[in-house]
Amino acid sequence: MSRILVVDDDPSIRTLLQRYLQRQGYSVEVAATGSESLQRLRSFQPTLVILDLNLPDVSGYNLCQQMQKETGVYVLMLTSRVSDADKLQGFQLGADDYLTKPFNLPELQARVQAILRRQRLKTEVASAPTLTFPSLVIDPETRAVTRDNRPVNLTALEFDLLYTLARYPGRVWRRAELIQEVWDFNHEGDERVVDVHIGQIRKKLETDTNQPELIRTVRGVGYKFEPPSFTEGWPEEKS
Repeated sequence: MSRILVVDDDPSIRTLLQRYLQRQGYSVEVAATGSESLQRLRSFQPTLVILDLNLPDVSGYNLCQQMQKETGVYVLMLTSRVSDADKLQGFQLGADDYLTKPFNLPELQARVQAILRRQRLKTEVASAPTLTFPSLVIDPETRAVTRDNRPVNLTALEFDLLYTLARYPGRVWRRAELIQEVWDFNHEGDERVVDVHIGQIRKKLETDTNQPELIRTVRGVGYKFEPPSFTEGWPEEKS
């Protein structure tokens, strides 16, 4: 049973979401503040957090970032803020999806299911081979990434995106293909979510983000993974 933590300072929304999600078969706990949610995060260990941005004691953006540092939990942001800047900021801080209020429950359920399907993908990837390139190792079992023997701290979504690209060196991926493969959900035609997360990965992996060596932009199309040694052959895969 998937575990969901609902964080919202509005008691009516907490109650509504808890009852609805429990009827869908999920184990659900709730929290009204940032400090309470961190306690629930550590004790309940949820698979997914539905997080309102407007909390009384802390910014939801800061809380999302803290949760990502601690566990890499999946986060669905829930808010009345509708600007593109707000959405992009949420994605930059590790959110997996973004739903604006008012919302309908079937749409919420669809987004929850899409995120949790990524959890099953995560389990499947864990048994896939480790990818070893010169200066870069990606281990799906431990979800660890090292660059020049230095550990790289990626969010759960960033890891899934990087592994998807690196598994097929040289393949050009359209943004819509990556959304389908990694997010498994249609972000209402907004493909910039891919650009945001690619940018975050580059900041953590690349020596110079203006001249990326690993994840190349294919202008007008999308992205491809092409490490410097690509011409020497495919990556070594270790079981």
